[in-house]
Amino acid sequence: MHRYTVVLEPEEDGTFHAFVPALKGCHTNGLTEAEALSNAEEAISLYLESLTAHGEPIPAEDLIFRPVEVA
Repeated sequence: MHRYTVVLEPEEDGTFHAFVPALKGCHTNGLTEAEALSNAEEAISLYLESLTAHGEPIPAEDLIFRPVEVA
């Protein structure tokens, strides 16, 4: 089992953009947060399946999140 962070961004039209920072190019969207997250789960699964099929390594998530205040 693999665990990845999914970032959800609200769009101006009320939909949601979802992406996985640890998996470059792994993006999707949805009409709701729940749909975007569900679509992201499917996108991650397909992404990892493709890596495996091509003999490429499965990336580990190594993100560091830190808040930054800007005046």
